[in-house]
Amino acid sequence: MHRLIDRLHPHLVSLLGLLLGLLIGAFAAPGAHAASQLRIGTLAPKNSLYHRQLMEVGEAWRTAQGDGAKYVIYPDGGQGGETDMARRMRIGQLQGALLSVVGLREIEPSISALQNMPLLFKSWDEVDYVREKLRPGMERKFLEKGFVVLAWGDAGWVRFFSKDAAVRPDDYRKMKFFAWAGESEQQDIMKSLGYTPVPLETSDILPSIQTGMITAVPATPYFALASQVYATAPHMLDINWAPIVGALVVTKKAWDDMSPAAQEALKTAGAKAGLQMRTKARAEVDEAVEAMKKRGLQIHTPTPEQMKEWNDLADKLYPRIRGKMVPAETFDEVMKLLKDYRAGKR
Repeated sequence: MHRLIDRLHPHLVSLLGLLLGLLIGAFAAPGAHAASQLRIGTLAPKNSLYHRQLMEVGEAWRTAQGDGAKYVIYPDGGQGGETDMARRMRIGQLQGALLSVVGLREIEPSISALQNMPLLFKSWDEVDYVREKLRPGMERKFLEKGFVVLAWGDAGWVRFFSKDAAVRPDDYRKMKFFAWAGESEQQDIMKSLGYTPVPLETSDILPSIQTGMITAVPATPYFALASQVYATAPHMLDINWAPIVGALVVTKKAWDDMSPAAQEALKTAGAKAGLQMRTKARAEVDEAVEAMKKRGLQIHTPTPEQMKEWNDLADKLYPRIRGKMVPAETFDEVMKLLKDYRAGKR
């Protein structure tokens, strides 16, 4: 028996070594795989400004991460709506996403203060001031939720595109509004004020307005042009209802699995991309409006009296938004920051 064990001993050692190697490989594989692949989702159209910036970020990361690193972008909502993408990041199907506030608030609700307070911001300078003041605290909150913010961007002001001409708040009570499927609070508020929201995903907007399922779309001019929504909804109300604000985030797990060099490259490329998105997107708003005007878009500018009706509507909305769509503490902080900024500008 002892002689048999002695003869088998080298083979047992080899077998144990092989099993140990397989076990180590099995436990190491997820981390290694995560470090070598970043899958990024976005609603942004392929070849758009946002898609191009994501590609540049990916190239910088891939170079720093080294051989075998794969960076895949899913544009055009290929991974579902923004709430879907937030869920996919949580379960590891995506490592990152470029999201507007609609998706970001699924991670951290306080971010909604930058987008869900209509007619509050009067200029991009005000948006930039408030965001920069809130940014350090926001980024800490995202990190606590398991996400690293790489870039802050925006996509222009929301305007109202509709099938029929409209300039007053009452005009829109006859219409069926596109509403983000994930924003039930917004839909409740709209209904309480006599409006008709129709919850949909972004990919459903064009077919829905073509069939009459919706008759009005709050959207940025760039989106209206790129999606061809304006062809069926050729009337635009010329007010800056709210900014579309967004950010590029990756999961902390994916971040922690990267090499230090890749983290630094991603952080630097993200900051550069955010600046490009903010700068170029704002210029593209006016370009998009001009392009649509040449193709038949009709622009309706409210008179001072009609604008007062819109501001009165916003004043009615704020108490409903505070504590429901925007956390009360953040709502109050934004109001104070804007008051301080405007006082300093005098």
